[in-house]
Amino acid sequence: MSTLSLIDSHCHIVFRNFDADLDEVSQRWREAGVVALLHACVEPSEIPAIRALADRFPEMRYSVGVHPLDTEHWTPDTAALLRRAALDDPRVVAIGELGLDLYRDKNLDEQLAVLRPQLDLAVELDRPVIIHCRDAAEPMLRELQELQARGACPRGVMHCWGGTPEEMEAFLALGFYISFSGTVTFPKAEVTHACARQVPDNRFLVETDCPFLAPVPRRGKRNEPAFVAAVAQRVAELRGQTVEEVAERSTANARQLFALP
Repeated sequence: MSTLSLIDSHCHIVFRNFDADLDEVSQRWREAGVVALLHACVEPSEIPAIRALADRFPEMRYSVGVHPLDTEHWTPDTAALLRRAALDDPRVVAIGELGLDLYRDKNLDEQLAVLRPQLDLAVELDRPVIIHCRDAAEPMLRELQELQARGACPRGVMHCWGGTPEEMEAFLALGFYISFSGTVTFPKAEVTHACARQVPDNRFLVETDCPFLAPVPRRGKRNEPAFVAAVAQRVAELRGQTVEEVAERSTANARQLFALP
């Protein structure tokens, strides 16, 4: 058993490629010291299955939301459905995964139409948001800065961080946390390495985003929550800290942001 206490602040174990061996996967995350996980939601039809996983794994909490690449799942009653799901289960600790992705899709107006009501819902319910932002820092910042000017900007995390140090500073100024995934272990991810060195101690999280983005040396394989230990290890190396320090800080930060057990 690991002596570390880690929180995987963003995972997707509801995906079919965990169906066959989820008991073994959970045993491995417990042995690696993962004391809590936050399961992100990409669209509402996942919610019953994610809730069933939370029943099965008491250390799990989850979010409800619609991913920017899943805008086709947004209907006129989606906001009400998300509100009800969040109010029905105290284990729903965040709204998301929401955001903007201009890497894969260029439908910015459509994505904004799905993003805005979710940001409003997070403020209404006083829940943090989990933000997916890819090749879209400028419009995302503009959106959040306008909300902050009106006193209506939610708190939250920039998950799977891949932006520049300058972009990171702008999100930090809005009160956001920055979460590092397996990409921080990739040798060529120098911009992400710079961010990991620079982020304040009280504002970073670690995550797997599994089953995607397995860290080195498992790159290209299925990722899983136990591998968050490799993310913490690499962040520690970049920051000149011990892995114990990084585990302690990132765990305290995740508990603070998501009110985790």
